[in-house]
Amino acid sequence: MNGGHASEARPPSRRRFPVPPGPGQQRRRRGATRPPPTHRRTCPNRSHAGSRAAPHAPGSRTLHPGHTDTSDHAGPYTSRRRLAGSCCHLLHATTSSRRIKRAGDALSRMAAHSLSLSLSLPITRSRAPLALRRLLLLLLNPCRLAAAPPQTHRGLSSAAASSRARALGLAGCPPRPRAALLGTGGAGRRRRGELVRRAMSGSTNSTVAAELTVPVEQLPFVNDKHGGVIIEMVVPMDPGVFSASLKAALAKWREQGIRGVWIKLPITLSNLITPAVEEGFWYHHAEETYLMLAYWLPNTTHTLPVNATHRVGVGAFIMNDKREVLVVQEKSGVLRGLGVWKFPTGVVEPGEDINVGAVREVKEETGIDAEFVEVLAFRQSHKSFFEKSDLFFVCLLRPLSYDITKQDSEIEACQWMPVEEFAAQPFVQKHELVKYILEVSLAKVDKEYAGFSPISIKSAFTDKLSLFYLNRRDLDRASGSSKQ
Repeated sequence: MNGGHASEARPPSRRRFPVPPGPGQQRRRRGATRPPPTHRRTCPNRSHAGSRAAPHAPGSRTLHPGHTDTSDHAGPYTSRRRLAGSCCHLLHATTSSRRIKRAGDALSRMAAHSLSLSLSLPITRSRAPLALRRLLLLLLNPCRLAAAPPQTHRGLSSAAASSRARALGLAGCPPRPRAALLGTGGAGRRRRGELVRRAMSGSTNSTVAAELTVPVEQLPFVNDKHGGVIIEMVVPMDPGVFSASLKAALAKWREQGIRGVWIKLPITLSNLITPAVEEGFWYHHAEETYLMLAYWLPNTTHTLPVNATHRVGVGAFIMNDKREVLVVQEKSGVLRGLGVWKFPTGVVEPGEDINVGAVREVKEETGIDAEFVEVLAFRQSHKSFFEKSDLFFVCLLRPLSYDITKQDSEIEACQWMPVEEFAAQPFVQKHELVKYILEVSLAKVDKEYAGFSPISIKSAFTDKLSLFYLNRRDLDRASGSSKQ
């Protein structure tokens, strides 16, 4: 037997596997003193598996080829850590029957040290099969180590044995009789073989999987109006728990025939984005405070609506009694620094009506109070702002005040300008949109051009009011002629 213990007589023991005294006891018998703490452990260069072990000093304990330890035993933390590492390696290796032989070889090389520290058994490479059986029995009954009697004949006092049990987390386990665990004689051997076979079977895999199962929680969701669900996350959740819970929820909804699944994640729960994407969710849209993800359960092309495709802008045409139009020069944008005068324009805010947005933009940029009259025309363009389409509505407003107070942050200059002077600008002559805006606006003021004015309408599906823009004048004329 390797390790320098083959020639020594083994002390009598009732155990199935008697072992020789440990190296600590040999040093005390020979009167050797313990080396200083800084020289307690030596670790020469380790050789590969299968190579011959390097020579080591008398009294040292063989760990694996090329690794010796001159200390009595490692600390409780090191012992517990190495035992855990050996157990994890063994359980991972036994997940496939084709790896069993490889697992035994690996255990004989790398786990001998940690087993000798954890099982109070000096192990060499030749005793690896014995160590493997002891380890499997310990895994099936972890209380056995705590219930074992003190190993005083191996160089460990009762206090040291109790300290080791506490370090391994086994203190406090109820003792079990040895006969109840292993039996006696041939029955004991059969029992041990049965336990080993069970540990190496698929039941071990299912037990480990059950111990490593992540808890599943109910995700907060509401049903939408189109046969789908919306998960609205509010409370923080561990990403692993969220992933497991999402898997379970998707499987359940798939059986129920749910098609579309949405996840609304506030910006404070951005750590849950990765688990959702790994399950197949994609980005649908994002706002300042949340991200919306989508998923389609059926194995068909999804019919979920796409994100909002258009941005809504407004431009205001305001003329006073002197036939002067309200115009501005901007501090930013493509016209910055060119000295071009233009109509006040802006973007409608979310949830804002077109008529309200036009009045607000005029007030913000010029300080003029105005009243909305009609939508004169609108223009549609594509890929104008972050690949979005654009709807631009030309609105006619009536001024309610005339004193200008420009917006310093965005407006360079603001004034009332004669309409003829405005139309004479080279920019207006070359820009077709501005030409048509001016033409339509003057047709409304001077002629009988009719724009679209809003009326409030109700919906059969909701109590909210909405605005419907129409040519009210021509509608009234058409209605009057039809009655006649």
